[in-house]
Amino acid sequence: MKKDSTNIGSDLRRTVRGRILVPGDEDFDAARRPWNLAVEQAVLAVVEAADADDAAAVVGYAGLAGLGVSTQPSGHGASGDTEGTILLRTGRLRGLEVRPGERLARVGAGVSWGEVLTEAGGHGLIGLAGSSPAPSVVGYTLGGGVSWFGRKYGFAADGVRSFDVVTADGARARVDADSDPELFWALRGGGGDFAVVTAMEFALHPEPSLYGGRTVWPAERAGAVLDAFREVTAEAPEELAVWFSLMRFPPLPHVPEPLRGLSAVLVDVTHLGDPGEGQALLRRFDKIDGRVLDTRGPLPAAELGSVCAEPVDPGPGMFRGELLTRFDDTVAAAVLDGLAGPGTVAPLAVAQLRHLGGALSRPAAGGGACGHIEEEYLLGMLGVPFTPEDRAAVGERQRAVSAALVPYTSGRKPFTNLGAGEKAAAAFPGDVLARLREVKRRRDPLGVLRSNYPVLAG
Repeated sequence: MKKDSTNIGSDLRRTVRGRILVPGDEDFDAARRPWNLAVEQAVLAVVEAADADDAAAVVGYAGLAGLGVSTQPSGHGASGDTEGTILLRTGRLRGLEVRPGERLARVGAGVSWGEVLTEAGGHGLIGLAGSSPAPSVVGYTLGGGVSWFGRKYGFAADGVRSFDVVTADGARARVDADSDPELFWALRGGGGDFAVVTAMEFALHPEPSLYGGRTVWPAERAGAVLDAFREVTAEAPEELAVWFSLMRFPPLPHVPEPLRGLSAVLVDVTHLGDPGEGQALLRRFDKIDGRVLDTRGPLPAAELGSVCAEPVDPGPGMFRGELLTRFDDTVAAAVLDGLAGPGTVAPLAVAQLRHLGGALSRPAAGGGACGHIEEEYLLGMLGVPFTPEDRAAVGERQRAVSAALVPYTSGRKPFTNLGAGEKAAAAFPGDVLARLREVKRRRDPLGVLRSNYPVLAG
């Protein structure tokens, strides 16, 4: 018989050194909240593991008690599918080691990308981070990890050398390509459904020079900027990543002039290489007048997060992503009509087109479950719902734009771009999904471990 929360808390306190919270405890509600405050997480208890032994004790206990375990270092990517589980927080697993001679880093599950970029950058190295320094390296990588530098180096997951894990039976193990090739494959992009990762070792890359930044124009220049975006990305070398965004800056005091309240079009870029080469590759954008901001320049690795300047504190969000199968005049017109036609991207906060391709489009030798992405452009639409009316309006706009683009989208989504209500099946080709499901059934027959997007769901 499954136990109630009070008994669960009492049982766990006998073996777990970290903090344990159950409903009724003063800090329980704050501890169970994910990064996305628009997602509700109903859990039986929260355990903030002090170390890997704590994680093993929680998983072992859950298996015996007929319960599930949802693991979140920081709460990024939460879907709300946590009912009947113990929420295992691994944010206190903090170790970080960079070995410059080997171009390797080892991180505990709670280490963020910002910390890795700062430490590695001091040695002339860089990791395959995304747009924000806040997510944990482990959580991001379990979902594949589509990086700024993915066009050059592929998915972050394919750079993993080993995982320290707790398996579904509560045992600790070190997993790599030789010791357990099946589990090693599934963890590299298949999500957190197969083991609790407590630490990870992964490859770093030389960063002799990095150039990047953001350019902003008023929204009425969107057509000209999108034309330039298409031209530049059509011939971009793999060292260059260019993202096009439509954004509505909030009219709040912390937003600097002249951006405060502005409906704008933005181009965010990074270039691995000489700043002069980066400037030359982006010259097409310099011909568009009306710029209100331009931060492009030499970019220390530790400041990578400044390019998009995403919030580093939790907040509410509604996200929907689509991979475009083509990006011709017809698709460009549909994007602009659906997102910028009213003169503003509102009620969305931002809509972004990321140029993919390059190494992301090629199968990696010995690669993981993340596979490759044939589509070269990823559209993401984000709204910030503070009220039920906001939620309805954002959802309606996202659905309308996605419906208009159906002839030009594949229906597949990168795992880390899945939104609320979507299923893991959307992130994988049929054969990969079938293989992941078989691994899950074999490795976790009792269903103890539950990813943000479980592979057996739907």
